[in-house]
Parts: sequence; structure tokens; C-alpha cells
Amino acid sequence: MPATPSWARFAGRVATDALECVDVAREPERLRSGLWFVVADFEADLGGGSTGRPGRARAWRFAHVSDDDAAPDRRAHRRRWAGPPSDAWRTSLDQAGYEAAVARVREHVLEGDVYQANVCRVLAAPLPVADDGAEPDAEALAVILGAGNPAPHAAAIHVPAGGDVEPVWVVSASPELYLSLDGGVLTSGPIKGTARTPGGLTAKDRAENVMITDLVRNDLQRVCRAGTVDVIDLLAVEQHPGLVHLVSRVRGVLTDDVAVAPDLWGQVLGATFPPGSVSGAPKSSALRIIAALEPAARGPYCGAVGWVDGDAGRAELAVGIRTFWWERGDGSGDGTLRFGTGAGITWGSDPEAEWHETELKAERLIGLASGPPADESGRAASSDRA
Repeated sequence: MPATPSWARFAGRVATDALECVDVAREPERLRSGLWFVVADFEADLGGGSTGRPGRARAWRFAHVSDDDAAPDRRAHRRRWAGPPSDAWRTSLDQAGYEAAVARVREHVLEGDVYQANVCRVLAAPLPVADDGAEPDAEALAVILGAGNPAPHAAAIHVPAGGDVEPVWVVSASPELYLSLDGGVLTSGPIKGTARTPGGLTAKDRAENVMITDLVRNDLQRVCRAGTVDVIDLLAVEQHPGLVHLVSRVRGVLTDDVAVAPDLWGQVLGATFPPGSVSGAPKSSALRIIAALEPAARGPYCGAVGWVDGDAGRAELAVGIRTFWWERGDGSGDGTLRFGTGAGITWGSDPEAEWHETELKAERLIGLASGPPADESGRAASSDRA
């Protein structure tokens, strides 16, 4: 049996003891009953577009679910988090490679292929299995991130390998709402625009946010009643630890046909996935460009993480940004911890400034996962080592 018990937490719900895992793309109707914790890779083909790389969209059902404030205190059973050294991280794109990718997106904009595309890089560091066979404790990392970088859509799910249920290991400090569903009302909260302070937000940030908000509005219109899709908040400034974001909010009412369809989540995800804020506009063109420019798959980063309560007709799904995921290696004790960071690229982008935005988004969380930073600046994530 796995040395670490299965566990999940998101949006007021805590679950333990995983019972089963389903493929959301193949069996979306399963999400119409029961409470499921969902993790969808950015590359998952859910009908709304694909990078052409293989990706999974899965959902786990647990034996025990409780409200977060009523969950038992598990601190006595929690292992101490021991992350990788801060100088062990490597990046899939170094600064020169990332800036070249930004320049290539600007060429695509000039050629009329795309208005905006999100370009990301993946940081990775070795993190082996413990001597007793236990995987790194996702719950312990979630506690550290919750204390050092509280996020409105924080999430964690850990189903260890070695049991009867398909494994997963994801810890997220996401600030961004991908989708919520309540009473037939579908809401999304795209983020575009990041700076250290409100004064650092630029006209480029605002234009980019409006562009992606319009894309999300169009996505929702594919499954919502005509005339009900509305932008209820535009260009709001949200404060987060160490940075600020521009956030808009879009909502609509599901059509009667979609609301009662057995494959409700197949249709909703097919219309909206992957999230517009982490792909680009037009989405199909942006996905092709992303696949050509990014050497590493994003996995759960920029995908979706959260829960769907089929019995209550409710759901909360976050965009999988500010997200760590861990995977076993080929060796029995091998493992790698990964973290993604990126930026939205438009014609107005400066390649060096976009690189520094990816540093800003990563440095605090990499520091929390690693312990003391590798240098006095605290920029453990800024290494050019590929």
C-alpha cells in the first residue's frame, strides 16, 4: 500500500481515500453525479483545441469528503516538507531561448496569424522518493504555500502510486478562476496583466486583458443562452503576495439543452478548454504556435484543477497556474518536481521584459518550495541553466 494516504483539498472541500479515477474526455457523463476532483493537463484534447501533444483530463472520486473547516486536523501525521535545493532548478527555455520565442510570436502577430499567445517555460528539479518509499508529501507543500503565498484558488491533490487508483500529484497556488458553475450560471475570471505594483501595469497589460476577456466571452457564448453572457467586472486590480494582477470576470447562463445534457462537462470543457488566458487569441492559432515554440509539455500547468459536484450542480475549477507537479522517474526512487511560468505575448511585448515577468511569477513560490534562495536577490527561478 502507498506510504502516504490519498488526499485532496480545493475551494472549501477536503477529501481522503481515493476510490476511482475516470477519463473526463471519454466519460464526461460520470461527472453528473457525485463529487469529483479534476486535474486536466493543458495538452488534454477536450474538443476545444489541442497542442497536438498527448495530455490527460482525469477526475478522482474519494470515499470521504467534508467541508474544509470541518476536516480533521492531520498535522500530527504530516511529513516535513523537504524540497529540492534552490540551485537545483533547471528551465526548459533559458533567457536567450525565451526571448527568441517572444520575438517569434511578435513575427506571427505581424504576419496576422495571432493577436496574442502565451509563451511558457517549465522549471524542473530532482526530488526523489523517500527511503521508505513514500512520495513527497503534497499536503505539506500545500501548507507551506498557504502560509507564504495564500491564493484564492489554491488546490492540492495527491494519490500515490502503488494503489488501485491512478496516481496524481499536484499542488497549486492559483489566483485565477477558470470556471465556476452554480445554479446554471457559468462564470470565468481571466487574468492578464502582472506587475510588482499597480503603477507597473501598462497599456499593453490592459489591452491584453481586454483581448482575452473577449475571447472568454466568446467561449462562454458557445454553451450559454443568447444575451446572457456579460462582462461583470473589467480590468480590476487584485493584490497578491509580491505582485498585482489585472482581473476581469465574465458570466452567462447555460442553455437549457446543455444544462440537462448527460455530457454537460464534455460540452462546457469543449467550448472553453484550454483557458483563454494561458493560450491566446485566436485560440487555435495560439495553440499551434505554442506547440512549435515550447520544448516541454505543460502538463497540469495552465490546465485545470478543482472539483465538480454533480449532485449539487456546482463546480469550482481554477486555471492551473502557480502550480507544482511531481512525477516518478524511470528508477525506483527517482522523481522530479516541476513548476511552470509564462507570459502573454503581443506586438507590444519587449522580450527581456517578458522574461522578467516569468521570473516575477516564479521567484516567490520556488523560494517557498526550496527553502532559502540560492543568492541574495532571492531569484532562485531566474537561472539560465537549461
